[in-house]
Amino acid sequence: MGEGRPYPEHGLSSRDWAKIPPRQVRLDQLVSTKREMDLQSLLSKDSTFYGDLFPHVVQWHGELYLEDGLHRALRAALHQRLVLHARVLDLDAVDFS
Repeated sequence: MGEGRPYPEHGLSSRDWAKIPPRQVRLDQLVSTKREMDLQSLLSKDSTFYGDLFPHVVQWHGELYLEDGLHRALRAALHQRLVLHARVLDLDAVDFS
């Protein structure tokens, strides 16, 4: 578990995230950027109804940071799944200079 977002602001909108194709990510490689989770989101059957079906992950300096979708990742772990389909933004490939 991390202490917030250690990577630079990317400025992606929901529409921008939707353009990134989902890929499999191992749950044991994810670092959460949130310290707390809404239990109601975890237990809700329609928790993805209003949002993206796939969690948002940011790759920065070789680490994978779970920016959005902690409840989906936890639900996958509780179902003993090792991987999760997520949209991954690779900031390692972006030149910030």
